[in-house]
Amino acid sequence: MSQWLPGWTTTPPSPNDGILALIGESVLRREDEWLIPWSEAQAALTPGSEPIYVGRWNRRAVYVAELASLTPAAEPVPLRDALLFEAAVPAELLSTAFQVLQWWRDHRFCGRCGQETGPHPRERARWCDRCEIPWYPRLAPCVIVVIRRGDRMLLARSSRVKRHFYSLIAGFVEPGETVEAAVQREVREETGLEVTAIRYQTSQPWPFPHQLMLGFFADYAGGELRLQEDELADAGWYRPGELPPVPPKTTIAGRLIRAMEEELDA
Repeated sequence: MSQWLPGWTTTPPSPNDGILALIGESVLRREDEWLIPWSEAQAALTPGSEPIYVGRWNRRAVYVAELASLTPAAEPVPLRDALLFEAAVPAELLSTAFQVLQWWRDHRFCGRCGQETGPHPRERARWCDRCEIPWYPRLAPCVIVVIRRGDRMLLARSSRVKRHFYSLIAGFVEPGETVEAAVQREVREETGLEVTAIRYQTSQPWPFPHQLMLGFFADYAGGELRLQEDELADAGWYRPGELPPVPPKTTIAGRLIRAMEEELDA
């Protein structure tokens, strides 16, 4: 079984180290391989960019790098499509690498004084010599929830996403807010409903661009559906076996929906 071990070093890659190569919002794949040797990727590196260490995959050092052109026999796969539809995709590796690259791009300069930052020698951070402060990768906590009402669950279709999945209510945690309060607020704002018995289930990093999705079950406590139109196009209550198209199991939404189906069937 493949093993992914995140880590940090400022040592540059060796010729046979693996490069997770990104072009825009796509990752390069060569047949079933997601890593390209540094000896091949180096010539296509975007000017002014650099490879960034992200960890080890099957004992092989892995870096992420932004390329300006395709390497031989490689095809670009949109990252979102890879995570949604590729059953054998190394999701943790791709998610970590994309978030690390986004952070590296966004913190080239100190947010306090504007001076250019450099790599921290011992931990995953960019360092400002003038302010003597580190700039760590950002994480944005989000809640996502399945609401149960008797023998049915609430599923909703986004008004902003083109794919016609019915998914779950989700949103960002606000400063000073508990995750349970965030669940109640997001559900109330987007659907007009009240929930109770909020219970944590699972989590998933989601690199668009740096979210940590925290998954919950909750029980319906009252109210009628009043959809926030700029967020939701449709919503309804569904029984197991009667669901509309839902996200795949590679996503936390897909796993939560299927876990609720099992709970309802039981």
